[in-house]
Amino acid sequence: MSKKIVAITAGLGQPSTTRMLADRLTEAMEKHLIEFGEHADIEIVELREFAHEITDATLTGFANPRLQHVLDSVMAADGFIAVTPIFKASYSGLFKSFVDSLEADSLIGKPVLIAATGGTVRHSLAIDHSMRPLFSYMQALVVPTGVFASPHDWGTEGKDGLAKRVDRAAGELASLLAGSGTGRGRVEEFDMSSETMIAAATP
Repeated sequence: MSKKIVAITAGLGQPSTTRMLADRLTEAMEKHLIEFGEHADIEIVELREFAHEITDATLTGFANPRLQHVLDSVMAADGFIAVTPIFKASYSGLFKSFVDSLEADSLIGKPVLIAATGGTVRHSLAIDHSMRPLFSYMQALVVPTGVFASPHDWGTEGKDGLAKRVDRAAGELASLLAGSGTGRGRVEEFDMSSETMIAAATP
């Protein structure tokens, strides 16, 4: 069987670490779905390419056909991956405007993986303080592990910790799509607070 996964990334630069994180998450998703005997049909959307359309939709309340295709893809997806840069402890304006463009019932019951990038580990709080409440309001089924990547995580010291978080979150989403819950268990040891982020924050 094939599972449709749509990943949106709200990075503003090019190249973008936000897009890099989305790529790693979708690659891990494909690997885990194969382990469950599923085929992954993955679409990655860079919101910066739709910035004008998103702004117009915000002002008029209507999406043009190009943006509507993306909104329809998200609604039809089996699973959704949302990745945003964090500015001043919250998701970007482009990211929020896109979510505002979605119909109110677009994400009800849909498995969602949330992830973010930021210039300092202090922004990691936005995963649970900004992104998770947003998607809970949309009545999405958000997987337990949110993935945050700071500049430290792209270096030699942090890359293993980031890889573990990516693999954990992608495994949870794939497990949900395969009908096996999140795959998490009480006996499983996993550092949710991330040793790499703690190390980066220590003077």
